[in-house]
Amino acid sequence: MEKPVIEQIIVVEGRDDTTAIRRAVIADTIETNGSAVNKETIEKVRLAVQKRGVIILTDPDFPGEKIRKTVDQAVPFCSHAFISKKDALPERGKGLGVEHASVEVIREALRNFHSTKRTETTQSIPQRALIEYGLLGGTHAKTRRMKLGELLKIGYANGKQLSARLKAFQISDSAFKEAIEKVIQEEKHD
Repeated sequence: MEKPVIEQIIVVEGRDDTTAIRRAVIADTIETNGSAVNKETIEKVRLAVQKRGVIILTDPDFPGEKIRKTVDQAVPFCSHAFISKKDALPERGKGLGVEHASVEVIREALRNFHSTKRTETTQSIPQRALIEYGLLGGTHAKTRRMKLGELLKIGYANGKQLSARLKAFQISDSAFKEAIEKVIQEEKHD
């Protein structure tokens, strides 16, 4: 099978992530080289957004989320791709990151990227719905948010981030309900 070509430039954390991306697809990357994203990197991302578009694909951990948030706040109109923690674990040893993801997982993440839109007209999922579905508070809230993030391809979000992420990625009420109902159904079968 031929490698898919990704037009957008992919923002990753480091050289090992670039290597993993290039095993999966034909693409250019910008490496942040850690969570202290410097001005030069931001300027590269800003130019990339104007010329070809950008997809941010960082590790599913705190430093990865910090990089994602830093770049997204500094440079509007980035797109976001996510891999789950379980897909970012090495076969042996310790660590967590894009560099450990399989070719299939990386391709899937890049096929299902989301663009953020910063508009006031975007409807958000009401807070009461997040509470009703057990996504905020309660014993299963974190697990449900993890599974919901995987199904919607928006990554894990804590309770404070979830509403903002659903709105930013313009997740419709029907897509949200379909995904959370699937999460609840899976819980019943476990």
